[in-house]
Amino acid sequence: MHLSPTFVGVDVSKAHLDIAIAGNKPWRLGNDKAGIAALTRRLVKLESPHLVCEATGRLTRALQHKLAEHAIPMSRINPRQVRDFARASGRLAKTDAIDAAIILSFAQRMQPLATPVPSPAQMRLADLVRRRRQLVDIVVMEKQRLKEPAEPLLQSSLARHLDYLKAEIGVFEQEIATAVAADAELEARARLLTSVPGIGALTASGLVAELPELGRIGNKQIAALTGVAPINHDSGLYRGEAHIAGGRQSVRCMLYMATLSAIRCNPPIKAFYKRLRAAGKPPKLAIVAAMRKLITLLNIMLERNQSWHPQP
Repeated sequence: MHLSPTFVGVDVSKAHLDIAIAGNKPWRLGNDKAGIAALTRRLVKLESPHLVCEATGRLTRALQHKLAEHAIPMSRINPRQVRDFARASGRLAKTDAIDAAIILSFAQRMQPLATPVPSPAQMRLADLVRRRRQLVDIVVMEKQRLKEPAEPLLQSSLARHLDYLKAEIGVFEQEIATAVAADAELEARARLLTSVPGIGALTASGLVAELPELGRIGNKQIAALTGVAPINHDSGLYRGEAHIAGGRQSVRCMLYMATLSAIRCNPPIKAFYKRLRAAGKPPKLAIVAAMRKLITLLNIMLERNQSWHPQP
């Protein structure tokens, strides 16, 4: 018999966990090993517990893995959804205890699905990919500063810093390749992705690390998760333009660069893009549509465990 989940709302901060369970007054534990263990002991006594919290990056990592050890599902939801839900409910006050209660109400009403628990190898790969991206962003900023008139000392400092950053990026790129090759599942997923014209090794590693849902959810869901699903703006007789919004920005940036490459060297994507342009679609709209088509193709490939094969 399927049991209805007993949702538990948790507001996660760096130092504390504020917990709300229906019929109980919210209480606080430390966001540390002892606090997480105490929360877990309380949850295992509940009937079909399901913890829900906001996605707060690394702050939920230890909690997620401790719950996985006891087969307790956990959902990490977008903080913006929680705030919108709070406003719609007329709850404008904000404290940690109130936030925990709002998360609980959101969970009871929306019934979110459990978030898959990443493996240690995938978490390490995601950390490496994230750090490389940070270094690349710093390089872009330093190159912009290098163009400005400056004292020779400043110019030489920028040049030395750029050389250092490029060397560091090389180190992380090697570490990323090693991390992918060392894990059978990550290597298999990356190999399927790199079989697609336009998807390089770094893009494949980034998608594997930061979009683990690829190949495991539906095409519409993966498009929305990536942020390339069109959102309509219609009201009455008014028909507004559909725009993309939300999604994971880092994944969308990777997909954008891969799509630009695919438009040049991937026959189906190239033909699709040209067909849209010939129909009078603006370049940006055609690129976004090509991004959506590419991520859908990647999703189908990983779902079927099939390498790239161009369709007629």
